[in-house]
Amino acid sequence: MSRAAPISGLSCNVLVLNRLYMAIRVVSAARAFSLLSRSRAEVISVENGSYFNYTIESWIEISQLKAQFERETHDFVRTVRCEIAVPRIIRLLGYDRLPKQDVKLNRRNIYARDSGTCQYCGKRFPSSELSLDHVVPRSLGGKTVWENLVCACVYCNARKGGRTPHQANMHLMRLPVKPKRNPVINVRLGSDKYSSWQHFLDHAYWSVELK
Repeated sequence: MSRAAPISGLSCNVLVLNRLYMAIRVVSAARAFSLLSRSRAEVISVENGSYFNYTIESWIEISQLKAQFERETHDFVRTVRCEIAVPRIIRLLGYDRLPKQDVKLNRRNIYARDSGTCQYCGKRFPSSELSLDHVVPRSLGGKTVWENLVCACVYCNARKGGRTPHQANMHLMRLPVKPKRNPVINVRLGSDKYSSWQHFLDHAYWSVELK
């Protein structure tokens, strides 16, 4: 597996479970294959509402069938001898620790929470055209916390300036809150490619740490 070529396949995201089947993080396919090849993890495949466990050897065999009959629903990496389907989920065989229950306050998570949408005009923008706005400006005592940070486009941010939304006669699309789990996961779940993750993600409790 050392000469897997397609970069797109190796850059796919893989959900990692601990030995107790609890979601703990998301890694690249390249990292997942590294764990599988060293027998530190196994593949978990969700099929028709049930899940099945595969060693890397049995997964390579299954991949040949998937390449033949289910190619459009999988990503693949090519090795010297065969193609291997990129697993969506792997399970660590010797790791029982529980995931952290906190969501990091950073730009990526705020952009994901707000769905890349300016919270004043309601329009979607690429991240390069969005900035972070303190709802209550720091000059007025506003803090850098989840509940006081929102995405804002360049125009709205300039229009608001160093004022509160009320002072600027502007209105928030919704009140900012701290998400219960990493909001980037919600973005991933919007793709059918990662729908199988839902079987192992509890909306009310578990958060997944991105590495």
